[in-house]
Formats: sequence, C-alpha cells, structure tokens
Amino acid sequence: MSGLPGVTRLDHIGITVPDLAEAHRFFVDVLGCEYMYKLGPYQHADTDWMSEHLNVHPRAVMRELHFFRLGGQAVFEVFQYEAPDQKTDIPRNSDIGGHHVALYVTDIDAAVSYLREQGVTVLGDPTASKNASEGQHWVYFLAPWGMQFELVSYPNGKAFDHNPELFA
Repeated sequence: MSGLPGVTRLDHIGITVPDLAEAHRFFVDVLGCEYMYKLGPYQHADTDWMSEHLNVHPRAVMRELHFFRLGGQAVFEVFQYEAPDQKTDIPRNSDIGGHHVALYVTDIDAAVSYLREQGVTVLGDPTASKNASEGQHWVYFLAPWGMQFELVSYPNGKAFDHNPELFA
C-alpha cells in the first residue's frame, strides 16, 4: 500500500468563523448537527507556540472551539480566533486555498427548498453532472459568514459506480 501509513478515514474538518453563536445556530438549527463540546481559550503570550504548532500569528488567541457531529460521522471543529494579522476575506473556489464542504442528501430538491425556507443563500438550482459523475446533482449554498457548502445527491449511483472501467 502506498500513501500515508495507518490512515483510515477523515476525522474532522476545522473551520474558523467570525461568530461562534451564529455558527452554532447554523450547524445545529439549519444543518441539524449535534453540538458535542467546547474547548478554549488558547493563547501563548510569551512564546511562538501558536505560530510553530498552528501556523498563526504568535499572539493569536483562539477564543473557543466547538465540536459538532453530523449524521453520526462528520465532525466540524469550529474556531473563533483573534489575531493581529487576521484576514477576513472568504476564499472562493478559484482562490488558492479555496474550499467547500459537500454534504450528501437523499432528496436534493427537498433540501434546497428547506435551505431557502431557512433564509440560506443557495447559488442557483441543482445542476446535473456529466461523464463519470452522471447521475449526481449538486448545488452550492453559503453559511452566514460566506463559507461555501455544497449539497450532492446520487441516489442511484454515478456512472463511475456502474462502469468504472470506462473512466479509468
């Protein structure tokens, strides 16, 4: 086997937000996550520990971090930082470091309707994928702080699932 020795799965996704209370409402009330616990604050005023271990400004303060579980599996580790050099621009997918979190749903139309009823910004309508992903529909939506999320659904599988040899 090649790759990272001992790796078995994704453990969690870390996200920095501007407001933990707003993030809590979004993760629990909108996405349906289970709130697990919180930790913090963390700061190291007299050392470079924050820079050496977390790649943030040495005087950064992690006010709190909260853990949320979704569907009994995915864990979101949600931080609120204060740092002298903190950037507040949210990266787009086209930016270096751009990212999104994709959530699988069984009924994308019902999920989109629900998000819109909750006042969530949904970017367009679900799009049908092609080629190896044919059978999938997807749509992006935004968290209250602007971070990109995606809904995906392929209840009958993707073309790749049915004929992987065609896409190798």
